[in-house]
Amino acid sequence: MALGDLPTGDEKRARVRAMFDRIAPRYDALNRVMSVGLDQRWRRRALDSVGVGPGDLVMDLACGTGDFCELAEDRGARVVGVDFAIRMLRQSRERGLGFLSVQGDAEWLPLRSASVDVVTCGFALRNFVSLGGVMREIARVVKPGGRIALIDVDRPEWGPLRAAHSLYFDRVVPLIGGIVSDRMAYRYLPQSTAYLPGAAELRTLLSAAGFLDVNREVLLFGAAQILTGVRGPLTPVGTSAEGPAHA
Repeated sequence: MALGDLPTGDEKRARVRAMFDRIAPRYDALNRVMSVGLDQRWRRRALDSVGVGPGDLVMDLACGTGDFCELAEDRGARVVGVDFAIRMLRQSRERGLGFLSVQGDAEWLPLRSASVDVVTCGFALRNFVSLGGVMREIARVVKPGGRIALIDVDRPEWGPLRAAHSLYFDRVVPLIGGIVSDRMAYRYLPQSTAYLPGAAELRTLLSAAGFLDVNREVLLFGAAQILTGVRGPLTPVGTSAEGPAHA
């Protein structure tokens, strides 16, 4: 689907929030089935890549039902999860997870400036309304020298692999998701890759926000990617108002 056919601005914000509220009850199970468990392996790899461990305060952005949060806590980190879909946060409680969580928008994070050591985000970049604004807001809350690890899907470049990936991602995933959960949501999720900028632009957005040593790791021959970086010295990177402390 072309980007021009997808919602933008406030319409996108409202539709994405409603969609994730609808699919929250079956979200975890479907993720495991559709990724053959690779989503969890990639989260662990992302945490390894930025050395999350005891003493770190980690903010997981668009935390959903808490997969990243649980893995970070297992490593001894303190965690705060932020998501704007309240039913996703409630689902994490039903899973028995006890991490600190808050409902909030990625463009106006309810944390103090330079207050966290690590920001993680799993498979949500394409769901934000203003990716540049989100990158600047992430940079605001990360301490100088702090790290980020952001995962999202991608599409392989090599023709045969791209075709095979498209068959699964664009046809099989919506079919399974429609049967088990929500047809409209699982049609949107593959289409939403159109929102993602290319690799060079993603690096540029992170560098412009104030991150150094930006790296992009390709996963499963290009089906997914991990973006990492280190927060540089504090500079004015945006105009977002500082929110109350939640961590």
